[in-house]
Amino acid sequence: MKTKKIAFQGELGAYSDEAAHTYFGDNITLFPFRDLSDVFDNVTNRNVDLGVVPIENSTEGSVNQTYDLLLDTSLIVCGELDLRISHCLIGNINANINDIEKIYSHPQALAQCSKFLKQKKWNTIPEYDTAGSVKFIKNQKITSNAAIASSRSAEIYGMKILHRKIEDNPDNYTRFLIISNQSTKSTGSDKTSIIFSVSHSPGSLYKVLEDFATRKINLTKIQSRPTKKEPWSYNFYLDFEGHINDLKYQELLKTIKPKCGFLKILGSYPKTKR
Repeated sequence: MKTKKIAFQGELGAYSDEAAHTYFGDNITLFPFRDLSDVFDNVTNRNVDLGVVPIENSTEGSVNQTYDLLLDTSLIVCGELDLRISHCLIGNINANINDIEKIYSHPQALAQCSKFLKQKKWNTIPEYDTAGSVKFIKNQKITSNAAIASSRSAEIYGMKILHRKIEDNPDNYTRFLIISNQSTKSTGSDKTSIIFSVSHSPGSLYKVLEDFATRKINLTKIQSRPTKKEPWSYNFYLDFEGHINDLKYQELLKTIKPKCGFLKILGSYPKTKR
């Protein structure tokens, strides 16, 4: 079996790394990138086969950059994964939790551990990645610095876990999307993601959503994002159950398209299994 080349944002040991292994197994080669835009670019240019990108967290909400990149790219969403996120406080091998003064991590991870962090007068410093923060404090070799990341990152970089399960909400999940240049076939248990806009007039959004209701199509998420073309104009990102190639959903698209100022199909993909 051919080894898949998978791009993700962050360093080895990041939650996107864990998501890639959970979704694809171990027969993969990972390509870490500093920014999400680099992941999209490398999948688009076919330097890698697929990308794994975070789209939302169950407690802290959406990853807006991913939504914006989905709008601007020709890539297709071909899969999703809900990954349980459990944070650890990680320090150097000789570190003691009572001596910690500064904590580094991604802003989302810091926010997801806010209750734990309030217990001490620690200085929190945002970084671009959770595992990258572990790598950073390892290179510093300062025992009063710590990072918030996964237990996997502590193992990869040979660091010490000072405290486990420090997230505020034990039911903490991040949803990841798999992005590709190729679409997927219907499995019978699928989800579809689209982007659309409507005119700024009474009932315009309702008229689109009504067509989903009358066909008994279940919506799993709706999210608005600024178009960035003019103030107070928005695109709507919508997920619904079903595959776009099935006749029922083809007929739906024909009905809603004239009601939309803009309509883009991001892709259909198998629904996640936790």
